[in-house]
Amino acid sequence: MSGFVEKPEPTEVPGLVHLHTGKVRDLYQNEAGDLVMVASDRISAYDWVLPTEIPDKGRVLTQLSLWWFDQLRDLAPNHVLSTELPAGAPADWAGRTLVCKSLKMVPVECVARGYLTGSGLVEYNESRTVCGLALPEGLVDGSELPAPIFTPATKAEVGEHDENVSYEEVARQVGAETAAQLRQATLAVYSRARDIARDRGIVLADTKFEFGFDGDELVLADEVLTPDSSRFWPADQWQPGRAQPSYDKQFVRDWLTSAESGWDRRSEQPPPPLPRQVVDATRAKYVEAYERLTGTSWS
Repeated sequence: MSGFVEKPEPTEVPGLVHLHTGKVRDLYQNEAGDLVMVASDRISAYDWVLPTEIPDKGRVLTQLSLWWFDQLRDLAPNHVLSTELPAGAPADWAGRTLVCKSLKMVPVECVARGYLTGSGLVEYNESRTVCGLALPEGLVDGSELPAPIFTPATKAEVGEHDENVSYEEVARQVGAETAAQLRQATLAVYSRARDIARDRGIVLADTKFEFGFDGDELVLADEVLTPDSSRFWPADQWQPGRAQPSYDKQFVRDWLTSAESGWDRRSEQPPPPLPRQVVDATRAKYVEAYERLTGTSWS
């Protein structure tokens, strides 16, 4: 069992219909039929949405996504229509709200990996493959791959694990033409982002994208290249053969699995609130990732 420790009540805004509460985002539809996406300060770990929020996290994710959408505009159209607040929306929505095209979403997590770690490392250690793709011998945690690979996953409900699948399974589910488009777009966007991040002293180890169709056009949707959807490592500390320091919620994971938290992740009990020092350290990591990537200070 997992999911929300305390599922929030959706905010009611005149003219908006609440559609969905996700791990981080709340989704609404306006009277024109567009989607209104609001990034909260919620944080999840080990398939639980925690009871403690990280201040500014939703704004960092939103502003970083907007910056990346700009960098990628010539490679992939995106779903953003406006950043204006809907009339009657609470002031707290400022900086964390996107009005987006309503797309026909493709039910596939499009994962690109340039480095071996996480679930890819687990599969590699068992079979020398990732999502059915054969990899050379001798790779370790943090190894750079010979070339980036497309390793898709099926989307899971809140509290469930996304499941890695083969390219052939994606083609069976969504059709060979769409699968080929997804792979090409995912690897092109990842390669561009990897090079931009590298110039700023950050290794983009892996990331996941979501795509949808606007008519016949494949469009980049949701968030892109944030610490929630990507593994960012400081390049000057990259050292294959060990777990890498990262710009993400590692402080949260480490504390939850420590004796100090008193929480057993194998139990069905929800995790406890986070202490202030873990909240502050996690916020600082999100802000640092934003500042290093964009070259602008967070205010």
